[in-house]
Amino acid sequence: MTDHSLSPRDKAAPEGGGGPAPTPGFDFAYWWDRVGILVVLVVLTALMAAIAPNFATVGNLLNIARSISINAILAAGMTFVILTAGIDLSVGSIVAVSGIVAVLTATSGVPSPVAVILGVLVGAAAGLVNGLLIAYLSLAAFIVTLGTMTFLRGLGYTMTDGQPVVSNVLNFRDIGNGYIAGIPVPVMIMAVVYLIAWFTLERTRYGKHVYAVGGNAEAARLAGINVRRVTTSVYAIAGACAGLAGVIFAARVVSAQPTAGTGYELDAIAAVVLGGTSLMGGRGRLVGTLIGSVILGVLSTGLILMNVQFFTQLLIKGIVIILAVAIDSLKRRPLRLRRPMASRTVTTLQS
Repeated sequence: MTDHSLSPRDKAAPEGGGGPAPTPGFDFAYWWDRVGILVVLVVLTALMAAIAPNFATVGNLLNIARSISINAILAAGMTFVILTAGIDLSVGSIVAVSGIVAVLTATSGVPSPVAVILGVLVGAAAGLVNGLLIAYLSLAAFIVTLGTMTFLRGLGYTMTDGQPVVSNVLNFRDIGNGYIAGIPVPVMIMAVVYLIAWFTLERTRYGKHVYAVGGNAEAARLAGINVRRVTTSVYAIAGACAGLAGVIFAARVVSAQPTAGTGYELDAIAAVVLGGTSLMGGRGRLVGTLIGSVILGVLSTGLILMNVQFFTQLLIKGIVIILAVAIDSLKRRPLRLRRPMASRTVTTLQS
C-alpha cells in the first residue's frame, strides 16, 4: 500500500544510501502519522471510561458509534477535498437541504429508495456547483463554499418556512434508527462509505491523481492530469457524502430540520486534520480521518455524560480544533528532539 504520510526525514533520506546521515533524534511527524493519533484515542477512551458514568456500557458504545457515523461520513468526503489543498464550508448546510428534500419527497408518497437517492443527489449537485466554480473560474474555495453555505442554509429555511417538518410515518426512518445483527444501520453505512473511499484513494489511478493535485497542482498538470476535473470531482464527492449524512440525520430525528448540520463542517475538518491529513494537501490517510472522528465522538459523549455545560463543550471543541491545526503545522517542520548525547557533543565542540 502506498504510504502518503511521509515525514520530512523520509523525504530527505538519500535513496542510494550515500550522502549525509539523517539527523539523529525523535521525528515528530514520522511517529505522529503512524501511532500518535491512535495513542490519543486509547488514552482518551481510557480516561472517559474512568471518569464518565456509564461510558463503557454496551448501549452507550453503540450510541457513540451511531452518533459518530454522521460526522465520519462528512469527514470522509472532506478528506478528498483537503487532500487537494481545498476546503468545503458548505457541507453542514448541504446536510440540512438534503435531509429536507428527502423528507418532503418521502411524505409526498414517493418510495423511500427514491427519496433517499434524491437527497444524496441534491448533495452531490451542490458539491458539483462548488467544484465547477472553484476549478473553472479559479475562485477561492473558502469564499465559494462560504457563499454556498449561506445560500443553502437560507434555501433550507425557505423550503420549510423556518419550521421543522415532522413525519411520524417517515418511510426511511430505519436508515437512522434501525439495526442489522445488533449493529446500528448508520454504522454499517459508514463502514461501506469508508471501504469505498479507501479503495478509491489507495487502489485507483484517480486516487493517485487526487494526491498529486494536492501535492503540486502545476506538476500534476504537466504530467497530464486533468486538474480541473479532479478538483471538481472531489467537491462533488464531498457533497454526496454530506447528502447521505443529511438523509441519515433526517431519518434519525424523523423530521426535516432547517437547522440541521449547523457547525458540522468544523467537526468534519477537525476530524480530517486530527487524523493526519495536511491542510496544505497531498498527504494524509483515510484511516486517520476515521480515528479522528471517533476521538471527537468519544470526547463529546464523555463530556455529556459528565454533565459538562454546552458552552463549555464548545470551548473544549474549539481548543481541539486549534490543537489539530497546530499539530498539522508542526508536522510540516523538520522538528526533532535530539538525543542528550548528541546535544552534549555539540556543546563540547563549540566550547
